[in-house]
Amino acid sequence: MFQWTEKSPAALQAGGVIGPDERLPWGQTTVMGVQHLIAMFGATVLAPLLMGFDPNVAVLMSGIGTLIFFVMTGGKVPSYLGSSFAFIGVVIAASGYAGPGPNVNIGVALGGIVACGLLYFIIGAIVHVAGTGWIERFMPPVVTGSVVAVIGLHLAYIPIKNMSPTAFDAWMQAITFVSVALVAVFTRGMVQRLLILMGLIVASVIYAVLTNGLGLGQPIDLSGVASAAWIGMPNFSTPVFEANAMLLIAPVAVILVAENLGHIKAVTAMTGKNLDVYMGRAFMGDGVATMVAGGVGGTGVTTYAENIGVMAATKIYSTAVFVIAALMAILLGFSPKFGAVIQAIPLAVMGGVSIVVFGLIAIAGAKIWVDNKVDFSDNKNLIVAAITLVLGTGDFTLKFAGFELGGIGTATFGAILLYALLNRTR
Repeated sequence: MFQWTEKSPAALQAGGVIGPDERLPWGQTTVMGVQHLIAMFGATVLAPLLMGFDPNVAVLMSGIGTLIFFVMTGGKVPSYLGSSFAFIGVVIAASGYAGPGPNVNIGVALGGIVACGLLYFIIGAIVHVAGTGWIERFMPPVVTGSVVAVIGLHLAYIPIKNMSPTAFDAWMQAITFVSVALVAVFTRGMVQRLLILMGLIVASVIYAVLTNGLGLGQPIDLSGVASAAWIGMPNFSTPVFEANAMLLIAPVAVILVAENLGHIKAVTAMTGKNLDVYMGRAFMGDGVATMVAGGVGGTGVTTYAENIGVMAATKIYSTAVFVIAALMAILLGFSPKFGAVIQAIPLAVMGGVSIVVFGLIAIAGAKIWVDNKVDFSDNKNLIVAAITLVLGTGDFTLKFAGFELGGIGTATFGAILLYALLNRTR
């Protein structure tokens, strides 16, 4: 069993951090696990809804996938695995899903997701054997900082465009991120460390007062929560392996590699611990988790930028937190009442929280530049960062051989290739 060294909360108060192999007392670690669970809610639940998948299955498999990742990395890499948005376009194309409601051709999509996970695992095995020297050569701080920053910027459209359908919702998003900001700046101790969770609670109470109390917007409807069962089986599905769908969906593994690579680089920069030695194992763990998820009706999974944002804000990088979050997700996956609670959380409040978290991810990328003293008077660095940020933020997409490489993928591989080109000896 993996052992963590217990650290006192006083270490945080003194300006320290909690490393991957350390933890706070179990009570506080559990509360931090709740915050990470909430951080992954928005995207992990939204992605399956957009593809016609069961969100309870997605949450369940995010927990199981996170435990698989923990075991395969030896408990050394702090990451949460949640639904990947990289699958949405190809899943919709392969299954012909037009929404809303369940995806009647989900089996075909699941077969492709399993194939993607297998390809991802193979890539990870190669990286594990060949080493990570090429990563250092092709991904210096200017590249990694740009990639991490663009992950947060690329996700910005989700809360702003998809989670504020009315003017009232937009104002509620503003109230939400201001609530989180006030908690972050004007509180101390564990309340400050739980800024995401506390901000969400405060904003939800305000939302209830304004809507249920004053009738200013769509009120919170708890009838579904009251009628839902506490325990029940999710709607599992079986994959169907069709060559066309598999060929369409499997190349998403390239994007997952790019995401995972950027995430591990970000955590390495934040923790000061070199996690590159676990890169191959991390890829393999994510690949196995994706195969397992696709085998029962879940979405493909990836290491989650949202949770990296929470780590950046709290300075707590303990992998124990993610084990707790994963176990909670598994329990919640078997609870229809949990699914009803998800539906009851105001969309605007989740959107406001997402704005904060995605912004923290972008700033984590900028921190890599600052910490490594990236020289932007060098045109090579300036051009690589400038182009990468716009490619990812603008969702620049390239299509070839029936495969679509968008936003994160073009930004990541564009940064790597552009740096390699510009770094050639004159």
